[in-house]
Amino acid sequence: MEDGAFPLGTTAYEKRGIAPTIPEWQIDNCIQCGQCSYVCPHATVRLFLLDEEEQKRAPESYRTKAALGKNLGAYQLRVQISPLDCTGCGNCAQICPAKEKALVMKPAEPQIEAEKDHWEFSMTLREKSNLANRFTVKGSQLIRPLMEFNGACPGCGETPYIRLLTQLFGERMMIANATGCSSIWGASAPSIPYTTNASGRGPAWANSLFEDNAEFGYGMFLGAGQIRERLKGLAREATADESLGGEIRSALKNWLDANEDAASQENSEEIRRLLALSENSDQPLLQRVSELSDYLDKRSYWFIGGDGWAYDIGYGGLDHVLSTGADVNLFVMDTEVYSNTGGQASKSTPVGAVAKFAFDGKATNKKNLGLMAATYGNVYVAQIAMGADFNQTIRAMKEAESYPGPSLLIAYAPCINHGIQTGMATSIMEEKEAVEAGYWHLYRYYPRLKGQGQNPFQLDSKEPSGSYQEFLRGEIRYSQLENTFPEIAKKLFDQSEQFAKERFKMYQAMKNGK
Repeated sequence: MEDGAFPLGTTAYEKRGIAPTIPEWQIDNCIQCGQCSYVCPHATVRLFLLDEEEQKRAPESYRTKAALGKNLGAYQLRVQISPLDCTGCGNCAQICPAKEKALVMKPAEPQIEAEKDHWEFSMTLREKSNLANRFTVKGSQLIRPLMEFNGACPGCGETPYIRLLTQLFGERMMIANATGCSSIWGASAPSIPYTTNASGRGPAWANSLFEDNAEFGYGMFLGAGQIRERLKGLAREATADESLGGEIRSALKNWLDANEDAASQENSEEIRRLLALSENSDQPLLQRVSELSDYLDKRSYWFIGGDGWAYDIGYGGLDHVLSTGADVNLFVMDTEVYSNTGGQASKSTPVGAVAKFAFDGKATNKKNLGLMAATYGNVYVAQIAMGADFNQTIRAMKEAESYPGPSLLIAYAPCINHGIQTGMATSIMEEKEAVEAGYWHLYRYYPRLKGQGQNPFQLDSKEPSGSYQEFLRGEIRYSQLENTFPEIAKKLFDQSEQFAKERFKMYQAMKNGK
């Protein structure tokens, strides 16, 4: 800790026990879709697979059912809740698609007594991360989340996205975090939710200032890139050195041929294994390779923050990093206000919304950050909303990470500042309603498609089917304007709806190549 580093995974020891109600798994109703775990803001709902040996030593009360899915026939499945880490938000129960709910909210005290030992046993189970395609809803939830038990508000709209990112790429993630809500729930020392898997690998996280997060992350990228170039030079030297063993030379050559994709991780593990062998450990050249072996894996760079950072205070840096062509990913959790400082208006705040500095409703339209970035032509851009389309969210994350250039993902994130009338228990459902009403649009701008003769702009939203203004009235940030200044509200709500329709028409035209 003297060098500024903190141990990871310390939130697992807090066991706050703050939930008034906790979900109870109804095993007979469960269809094993994984949606409950997928939407959990605090990573307290988990899917566990048990092999035959683990099943034999499980407590008698630890009920499981035969796992469904390709490659899962030999396993039993259990949905387990960590009762002392759950915040009781209820999103898991709300989202469950089973005809009869497989998760039902129950009073906390009996649930804690019944489930705390089950959770402890679940923590002894072997991780099974290679059994299913992690880029599916269920497959992703069979991967241990490497961001867990954070201190965000119950029902937070930001944390499910970052938790999912750690399940997809967490073993090799480098995170630069802008100051804001995500830096508070992400690292309120000594409570660190970022953690490691059974191999000791997980996200590396750092926070600089509010205004320079993109530049800070870009510096991480450039610095590690320089070290990696040195490592490549040593690897080339080693492959040409015939005094070295053929096995290590072959492994290094394979790595040199493919070190810029996720598959480099397998080559990297093999090289580290070979470097540890006695016949290699006393070779000066290989010792130098070993010193830099942490840089064998292709790192996945994610610069994350809220709309206050991306649209406003840090926009200059964000734009600069996008312009460099660097292979980095910028992730914006768009709450449409400065959430951490109390709900001030940002350039992301839509017209008509009430926020601090806009008590009579914001009079100007929302900035189109995604489209501005897409004008570069070589930037991957996606606008997502987890609750509206689970698969589009995962697809956008996968495409962004694999794209060999800059990527910008903008994620709709409901917040307590919105004042959702039905409460934060429905925050994930609110994302779905936002898209259905045409308030938020889903799309992907994928530059690679141009090289295949296809339109790079993919509109993933359907024609809006819900009532736009009824959606607005479902949130206090809008309804209070109608209560206080009804004439202003009518004018601004009409303006907001018209603006949203014009945006959708523009996206449709782009989809049609016009």
